[in-house]
Amino acid sequence: MIKGVNHRVIEVPESDCEYFERVLFFVKPEFSALSEGTLRDRANAVANNTGAPPPTKIAQAKFQTILALLSAAGLGAAIVGALQLLF
Repeated sequence: MIKGVNHRVIEVPESDCEYFERVLFFVKPEFSALSEGTLRDRANAVANNTGAPPPTKIAQAKFQTILALLSAAGLGAAIVGALQLLF
């Protein structure tokens, strides 16, 4: 554990996440009185539960992006059509 001037910091040097090589947790002042073992166990649990988003979440984000682009294109076409009728 690293002790800072104003904060306690827990460093998890190896997590199960393929994106990060180390994770730093800044301990809230109200929890700084907890033992180092308790804080380290909780930090390891959180760090090891991170990872890539599930494939369904990625597919949902792609669908929402495509839907937003199609909606914008449709709205643009409607505006152009309305302007052509006016002029």
